[in-house]
Amino acid sequence: MNWTAVAAIYRFEMARFFRTLAQSFISPVLSTSLYFVVFGAAIGSRIEQVEGVSYGAFIVPGLIMLSVITQGISNASFGIYFPKFIGTIYELLSAPVNFLEIVLGYVGAAATKALFIGVVILITAHLFVDLTIQHPFAMILFLVLTCVSFALLGFIIGIWAKNFEQLQLVPLLIVTPLIFLGGSFYSISMLPPVWQTITLFNPVVYLISGFRWSFFGVADVPIGLSLLAIAAFTGLCLVAIGWIFKTGWRLRA
Repeated sequence: MNWTAVAAIYRFEMARFFRTLAQSFISPVLSTSLYFVVFGAAIGSRIEQVEGVSYGAFIVPGLIMLSVITQGISNASFGIYFPKFIGTIYELLSAPVNFLEIVLGYVGAAATKALFIGVVILITAHLFVDLTIQHPFAMILFLVLTCVSFALLGFIIGIWAKNFEQLQLVPLLIVTPLIFLGGSFYSISMLPPVWQTITLFNPVVYLISGFRWSFFGVADVPIGLSLLAIAAFTGLCLVAIGWIFKTGWRLRA
């Protein structure tokens, strides 16, 4: 393993992040505050509790997942697409580094950025609601796995995309709706039975449910199933990336 190459890619990507640190820090704080004003104050005044948890606190895990997933995808997709766009990807592919080292550098940096945003939102949430974490180690595990898995997905999207418009296509048209329909701001037990069954086909449900369980001890699906779902998703992304580098799909053309 060429750790020097991994560290070089990681440092380069993180340097781009720190150059816009103020924007990266202020944006999630403002958006989280707006969500709390709209959902926590307006809707929370009509829905006092969900499964024994105040509505303002109940939406915190969903807010964190919403930001972490979107940030993980966008950072990883842009990170690998930009070298393709300017042509430096060929220098990387001809260097003495294998695909695993490339993935570790880009995905590791994207996951770190998403994790930073998640921590910022968690701290911001404490300013609005009283929040306790019943299972802190499980919370960290779910947060890290989510950052890594969706950074891997973003890496795939960045390789697949042929232009900047396509970078936003999957996150905006597929991922974001799945997050909003995955129980970010409500419990799926509040839905009619038919819609509960349909919602279980949404993979994001298992991530949000498991993450919410780590906070409040309540979940829409069994915690073991949530861990299995995120592990399967991560494994699937790794297999897809391995195939991409093996065949050179959208890399060498």
